[in-house]
Amino acid sequence: MERELALEIVRATEAAALASSKWIGRGQKNEADDAATSAMREVLGTINMDATVVIGEGELDEAPMLYIGERLGTTFGPEVDIAVDPLEGTSIVAKGLGDAMVVIAVADKGALLHAPDMYMDKLVVGPNLKGKVSLDEPLESIIEKAALYNGKRIEEVTVIMQDRDRHEHFRQAAMNMGARVKLFEDGDVSAGIAAAVKSNPIDIFISTGGAPEGVITAAAVKALGGDMQARLHPMNEEETARVISMGIEDPLQLLTLDDLVKSDDCIFAATGVTSGELLDGVKFLTDDIVETTSLVMRSKTKTIRKVVAEHTLSLKPYLQKQEVNA
Repeated sequence: MERELALEIVRATEAAALASSKWIGRGQKNEADDAATSAMREVLGTINMDATVVIGEGELDEAPMLYIGERLGTTFGPEVDIAVDPLEGTSIVAKGLGDAMVVIAVADKGALLHAPDMYMDKLVVGPNLKGKVSLDEPLESIIEKAALYNGKRIEEVTVIMQDRDRHEHFRQAAMNMGARVKLFEDGDVSAGIAAAVKSNPIDIFISTGGAPEGVITAAAVKALGGDMQARLHPMNEEETARVISMGIEDPLQLLTLDDLVKSDDCIFAATGVTSGELLDGVKFLTDDIVETTSLVMRSKTKTIRKVVAEHTLSLKPYLQKQEVNA
């Protein structure tokens, strides 16, 4: 892939973040998602690449744009697969809470797992634990290894997981050992990435959440030098059949980081919408100046860039429209 592609992709995440930020705290998650999706697709169409959406807003009959199989870009450039989440945390934006962001993963064609829209068990750790833990071992064992290899006491190890009843056994196991537990409501891409950042106080991410989000997370984890394992979690015979149709003979196969992202050259980009664990959200500095903060990472070079940008735009037409609607 062209190295210039990494910074071009950021333009798309910035545009989606700016578009969705107008809906922060307005209680309208669908409108926020639609705005982000439209803005992202418009910018992606201008980038010199021949891209196919492998993880997007849904199948063709479910989504008018950024649907699975849609081709994007000018077609003059590298042939790639892309996985997108135009607004990771639609409910977060609607409620005005933290940790909403826009994310895109790009890899060589055929490199990203075409994960179906179902649950996936996920484990993410940082570089110090790469190759040393398994999703199949008890959480207590993973915590002990995190303390050993990260140079901490058990009491200093932090495990992050989604605040759901299905994770109660993980929460109790961690707390019984004396480890710290950090819960989040929505948006597990941000939480998963945080566990892979070496300087972040979070040591372990463990949760059962969306499989598409798991593949996007894997692209970032690969760029950060961390490790991830996953297992698809079909809930019925129909979902089991879908997994088998993808070419995975054993629906309960343990998926490694290289199974999730087969290429050593992938790009991950994210722009914050509301401030959270990884990124600052969109900041309205004046009526016409808006600031965004983004991360863009490339696994081949292990380059991690933080991009803080100021955008000049007029919000007056939007504000006038709100006054009329009111």
